[in-house]
Amino acid sequence: MTLEDMLRLAHVIGATVLLGTGAGIAFFMVMARRSENPTLIAHVAETVVIADTIFTATAAILQPITGYLLARLIGWPLTQGWIWLSLLLYVFVGLFWLPVVWIQIRLRDIATASADAGSALPPQWFKLYRIWFACGFPAFFAVIAIVWLMLTKPDLPFGIG
Repeated sequence: MTLEDMLRLAHVIGATVLLGTGAGIAFFMVMARRSENPTLIAHVAETVVIADTIFTATAAILQPITGYLLARLIGWPLTQGWIWLSLLLYVFVGLFWLPVVWIQIRLRDIATASADAGSALPPQWFKLYRIWFACGFPAFFAVIAIVWLMLTKPDLPFGIG
């Protein structure tokens, strides 16, 4: 296996982890929310926070590194249109992901407090959940767009430099 093959593999695995973990986290949080059971939601939210920390954060850090190394090795300029757009979309995803992580932690903490008190979830939990849910769509579709750009490498009429 060549260095290029290893970098490609690492980069593709990172992309699938980002896409898969995002979809999985969303699915389990949505299913838990449907229960309106604070104990169940607190447990699922705890798992979601751990999964985001272990899988999503690790992949998010390694993706630009493997992408940069792969581009340099192959000779693709980082200013090429499809790479430039991928990088812009990556920043866009990050702008949604960072607040979502904070919201997930708050959702977990509020659900835990409600479970400990034996009370229903407060309106604040549902407000934060709606924001969390809404932030997921643009980020998820942007990740899909990045994967499409990586696979097709379209000749885009822009870039920098």
